[in-house]
Amino acid sequence: MSTLTLVRHGQATPFQRETDVLSATGEEQARAIAKYWNAAGVVFDEVYTGTLVRQQRTEAFVAGAMSQWPNAQASVAWNEYDATGVLTRFVPALAERDERFAELVQEFEAARGTPSQNKHFQRMFEIAMALWLEGVADVEGVEPFHAFQARVLTALAAVMAQAHSRRIVVFTSGGPIGLLVQHVLKAPARSFLEINWRIRNCSVTEFVFSHDRISLDSFNSVAHLRQILHTFR
Repeated sequence: MSTLTLVRHGQATPFQRETDVLSATGEEQARAIAKYWNAAGVVFDEVYTGTLVRQQRTEAFVAGAMSQWPNAQASVAWNEYDATGVLTRFVPALAERDERFAELVQEFEAARGTPSQNKHFQRMFEIAMALWLEGVADVEGVEPFHAFQARVLTALAAVMAQAHSRRIVVFTSGGPIGLLVQHVLKAPARSFLEINWRIRNCSVTEFVFSHDRISLDSFNSVAHLRQILHTFR
């Protein structure tokens, strides 16, 4: 049997101009996981990342603190779903069609910079993501759910097709992690979103697999993080 460990990137900088940059907390989260793995004697045979800065920087902070670490291989297959496209193209298109949704967008914009901005963002974003997943209003230039699903499952198939007895770690995002948990558990597609919302920054989700079988072994572990470092966004 082989193991596949998925690590969600450390906290980035939401609601800022540059959202693909680790915050100071995100950097500390990455160092904490390396410290935990070093103490436990954890080693990996292969390391993968997506191509997003927040994913690669999380891996770089871990690599710099680990005593043994293979060179990382980057692939767009492990990138997050097209959140930028959803927010900049899909959300405005929905707002033009739906007056109630437009009100949610306005409420979020009014709450920017206030303690309630995250609540208003999540309320708006959950509705947009549910419609994106269902494919009822595909917008040109936005990666649809079925394409996101296909690339992540293709990446998983490539991992499973190789030799056994390998220890693999992938630094990715909440979307691919949520999708693989939903897929492995054979849950309805909509469950992907419910799982995704609960995945913490720099959390660890583990699978065991062979060529033709994969099982979830642990989900969303943050045992390596102090309580103050528990973040979702």
